[in-house]
Amino acid sequence: MSVEALAEEYAEHRARLVRVAYAILGSRAEAEDVVADCWLRLVAADEREPVRDVLGWATVAVSRASIDVLRSARVRREAYVGPWLPEPEVRAADPAADPADRVTLDDTVRYALLVVLEQLTPAERTAWVLHDLFELPFDEVARAVGRSPEAVRQLARRARAHVVAGTPHVDVDASTHGHVVTAFLTAAAGGDLAGLVSLLDPAVVLTSDGGGVVSAARRPVVGPDRVARFMAGIASRPGAASYRPVEVNGRLGLAATNDGRAFAVLSFTVDDGLVTRIDIVLAPDKLPDRAARPIG
Repeated sequence: MSVEALAEEYAEHRARLVRVAYAILGSRAEAEDVVADCWLRLVAADEREPVRDVLGWATVAVSRASIDVLRSARVRREAYVGPWLPEPEVRAADPAADPADRVTLDDTVRYALLVVLEQLTPAERTAWVLHDLFELPFDEVARAVGRSPEAVRQLARRARAHVVAGTPHVDVDASTHGHVVTAFLTAAAGGDLAGLVSLLDPAVVLTSDGGGVVSAARRPVVGPDRVARFMAGIASRPGAASYRPVEVNGRLGLAATNDGRAFAVLSFTVDDGLVTRIDIVLAPDKLPDRAARPIG
């Protein structure tokens, strides 16, 4: 296969490969780097012996490279200042649109899922992502993880138990999620503490990630009263900041902006009509380019 034909086929699969790497790493920037690096590896491999199944080869290569990057990242995260949160994917949202009319991508990796996956080992995370999320058979997952099919089956089983325990029990549709978050934002903007508390799960947790670069809560804020006061306090701070609806990993969230530039992104997890998690990303290097630029 010519390099041009190889490049064309790789480009066709690039979006899927980035999704695989992003789900394993929790970082869009690192995912893009991994996929770019694996393109060079593919060219070298094809020169040695023609690659017949580009997608299969690339999925294994990207997964293996992502595991290596994740293991290195885990060491860095141990010394991270405060909680570490994944990098969100942010898209502009129409604040006037009804939540039922908001279009989301079915293949978007939900932010709440990324947070839960952080609790897994690199091998568990990769096995679950490839098998449960991308539906690869265990023999192909085994090639990527470097273990036997039975071993990766056990890894995926353990990972599945963590995911089930840590993610919403009901698959909340975008419309329900949007209505709950819209009501929450309205209550926060109006300083309605009672209204905020009524929308919060009894075990709600708020986590903020400043990466040691900007001010953020060093520990999670737990409980409806504390979270409600924390959010009301943020919304009532004087200054030029404004809060705009955005899509965060395919669901309605919030971008805090100044002069049209986002300095924070808020993700909400909704379960059974209540907000169970609020994740606030403040670390500048985790704000995607499309969020750092004026959002329109």
